[in-house]
Amino acid sequence: MSDKKVSRPCHHCRSRSASAPADTSKIHYEKFWLYRHCSSLQQRDRQAQKAGQLFSGLLAVNVVFLGSAFISSMIFNKVAITLADVWILLSILKVLCLFWILYYLLGTSQQPHAVLYRDSHAGAIWIRGSVLLFGSCSILLNVFQIGYSTILIHCKSRVEIVFPSIGILFICTQAYFLWHHSKDCIQVQHNFTRCGLMLTIATNLLLWLLAVTNDTLHMEIESQLREVEERFAGKAPSSHPHCCNETTLCTCPNTTICKVFQKGYILLYPFNTEYCLVCCSVLYVMWKNVGRRISHHHTPHIKPKFKLQGVVFGPLLGTSAVIIGACVFMMYQIQATSLVPSRQVFVIYYSYYIVLLPLMSVGAMIGTIIHALEKKELDTLKNPTRSLDVVLLMGAALGQIGMSYFSIVALVATDPRDLLNSLSLSYSVLLIFQSITQNVFVIDGLHRQRHSRTPPAKEEDTKEEQNREAYSQRRVSVLELGQEIRKASLSYIQTYSDLSWKRRALREISFFLVLCNIILWIMPTFGAHPLFENGMERSFYGYSTWFVIVNFGLPLGVFYRMHSVGGLLEVYVTA
Repeated sequence: MSDKKVSRPCHHCRSRSASAPADTSKIHYEKFWLYRHCSSLQQRDRQAQKAGQLFSGLLAVNVVFLGSAFISSMIFNKVAITLADVWILLSILKVLCLFWILYYLLGTSQQPHAVLYRDSHAGAIWIRGSVLLFGSCSILLNVFQIGYSTILIHCKSRVEIVFPSIGILFICTQAYFLWHHSKDCIQVQHNFTRCGLMLTIATNLLLWLLAVTNDTLHMEIESQLREVEERFAGKAPSSHPHCCNETTLCTCPNTTICKVFQKGYILLYPFNTEYCLVCCSVLYVMWKNVGRRISHHHTPHIKPKFKLQGVVFGPLLGTSAVIIGACVFMMYQIQATSLVPSRQVFVIYYSYYIVLLPLMSVGAMIGTIIHALEKKELDTLKNPTRSLDVVLLMGAALGQIGMSYFSIVALVATDPRDLLNSLSLSYSVLLIFQSITQNVFVIDGLHRQRHSRTPPAKEEDTKEEQNREAYSQRRVSVLELGQEIRKASLSYIQTYSDLSWKRRALREISFFLVLCNIILWIMPTFGAHPLFENGMERSFYGYSTWFVIVNFGLPLGVFYRMHSVGGLLEVYVTA
């Protein structure tokens, strides 16, 4: 592999190797056998990079299609392909990913000049914190699944214990890898690293797909809980379409421990899907950064910090929304999880959303108008992290938008004049509108952040130096100089006051939307799922179909709220 010495590496680029002298740092240009005859080293490097991305992408596509074929066969033909077969395939993929991650940690990243650059925009603290949070919940989910299967070991396969055990090891290793290396721009073993990253992305996508489509354990738990409730109520166990003789025989001997594992599994189930989605986004940025060499102007000299200054109404309104939302959430959790959920709790839940969503939409529209009034040029510098943020915001919003449209069709087709149905219909329409307006505001703000991060003090210093040179050349009198300075000061104060109200409004709106998205992230994450629990859409589409729709849209909706918080914080900090 050809190397090229760099005489003066950028001071902002961090190398993971020991602090080597400046003249010994090396950039490893990529090679690919298809482009070995290219005369230009840089051109060969670019073509090799594109070829490496293409072949690693094809690897991921083939793995995803293979896994999807297994999962689809399990759904439509449970005799030929069972859930255990899918688990065995995913376990093999997890083991391969584990070997590659360990090789990266102990081998690739430890080579000399392996990480000459680190992407300051990648691996933000909030997204790495999300990896740890969702990873911890996913580990607990696997622990509950192991405990549940251990109690029923007499009628469960041993694969149901081995698979979550491998999952715990995979989650821990991957979370450590992403926490410490999410910013790496690896400069050695390019193609092998790309293939390893793409294999890990494909594995996480298949785990997410299985979690979305597999409702076997949910139906089993629902059948057992219904049987226990009917036994306590003094009724004979009724036959249910999801019940079968095998499920009836495979019942927990200790109902208390069984209910703990069952309730814990159902509560933590959405966190696993969130973990897979977050890991995919971080791994994709790492894949884009393989072989990337960051120039000096890509790294900001001054990194803005979060300061709660100059904002009053945003935190006040946002805190009120969080407190009221927390009360509604607790009330919902107490009543909706009972044997007979109260109709009133669904009315309160939807009413809260119907009041909050229009306020968020109006705030986002005002913020977009203020962005247009600022007349700032858009940042066109290449930034893989920002590009991914935009794609994730648009893609994740499709989850709750699609779920809302399915709900609208079901409600209009049944009885839209009913109070609860009309509230649910209004909720779905407002949710679509709020997602669109917030996306426009956040994406516009992200594309203006680079310009807003330019320190104004440096511009003022440059202007003052130019003014001093001009004054010295013209040799004006002291009186004229004082008058000119006075005019310039008045003009600057007027301009600053004109900009300050816009920045202040942007910070108020951004902070309000941050707090609102936090409470809208907490409520569905920790168990508030009225679209599944009110039974209207479920009775219209059927249990299995609506289960897939909700498990596809709900994790994307939760991921959208979480990702919106990060984008809105960027807009707030740089306003």
